[in-house]
Amino acid sequence: MRQQPGVKDAAFTSLLPLNGEIDNYGVHVESDADPRDDGAALRYAVTPEYFGVMDIPLRRGRLLDARDGAGAPRAVVINESFARRKFAGEDPIGRRLRFGAEEGDWYSIVGVVSDVKQSPLDGEQPDQIYLTPPQWHWVDGSMSLVVRARGDAAALAPAIRSAIWSVDRDIPISGVATMGELADRALSDRHFALILFEAFGLSALALAAIGIYGVLSVSVTERTREIGVRAALGASAGTIVRMVLRIGMKLTAVGIAVGLIAATIASRAVASMLFGVSRLDPATYLGVVLLLCVVSFVACALPALRAARVDPASTLKAM
Repeated sequence: MRQQPGVKDAAFTSLLPLNGEIDNYGVHVESDADPRDDGAALRYAVTPEYFGVMDIPLRRGRLLDARDGAGAPRAVVINESFARRKFAGEDPIGRRLRFGAEEGDWYSIVGVVSDVKQSPLDGEQPDQIYLTPPQWHWVDGSMSLVVRARGDAAALAPAIRSAIWSVDRDIPISGVATMGELADRALSDRHFALILFEAFGLSALALAAIGIYGVLSVSVTERTREIGVRAALGASAGTIVRMVLRIGMKLTAVGIAVGLIAATIASRAVASMLFGVSRLDPATYLGVVLLLCVVSFVACALPALRAARVDPASTLKAM
C-alpha cells in the first residue's frame, strides 16, 4: 500500500475510531491494591506507523516501534485521560499494567498520546491502551487498514483493494471509507435535530425582524404629527432617524437580555450535541448578539428613513 501513488503511509489497527466498534478489557495497574478499582479500557492492537497515519500526537515518552515485537518486553501506550485518572501528578512512564485482574502478562507503559474519540461521541472519554499485534495474547479476527493520502483519499479506494488482493485474492474487504465519512455517520443521528434547530433559529430571527419593523412602522405612523412638528421646529433628518433607531434598539436590547438568560438555561438541553465547544461558548453568544443587532438595525432603519421623509408642511396643514 505504501508503494501506491498518492499514499503517504499506511498502518493496521484492530479498532477503528468512529466505526461503532468497542473492544473493552478490564485493566489492573500494578500499584493498585484492589484490581476492581481500575475499570476497563479500549484495547487497540496497532502497527507502529498507526500514530503517524492517524495524526495522534505523542504527549510523553515514546511511541510503539520495531522494538515491540514478539518475544520483546511487552509495552503499551496509553491515552491522556487514562494517565490523568490513574497517575494524577505522577509520571506513568515505566509503570506496569495487565489485562485482567489476576492473570496475564505485565505490560510496561512507554508513552502517552492524546485522546481519540471512539463512540459514542457524546459519552465520557474512555481509557485507551495501544499495543502491537505480536504482543497480544490472541490473533485479532479482523484488522482495519488505515491510509494517509496526499490528495483525495476517496480516490484511492481502487488502489487499496488492488493492493490487498495482490497479497491474497480471497481476503474479504468489508468496506472502504474516509474518516470524514465515518465522522458523518457518527453524527448522522444528530443532523436532523440540528437542522430543525437551525430552521427554528432562522424563523425566530425573521419573526423578530418583522416584529421590530411592524412596531416601529406603527409608531412612526402614530407619531407622524409629532415628527412633523419636530421637523418644523428645526429637527434635522439625522435627528429624527436617530430618535426612531433609539426606540428600536432599546427593544432589541431588552430582547437580547431576556434571550441570553433563556439561552443559558436552555443550553443544558443541547449540551450533549456539542463537541469541542462549551454550551456557554463566549464566541457563539457574541456572534449571535452581533447578528441580532445587525438584523434589528436594518429592521429599524426602514421606518426611521420613512420618518425622516415626513413633510412638515403637509403635517401642519393636516393639523
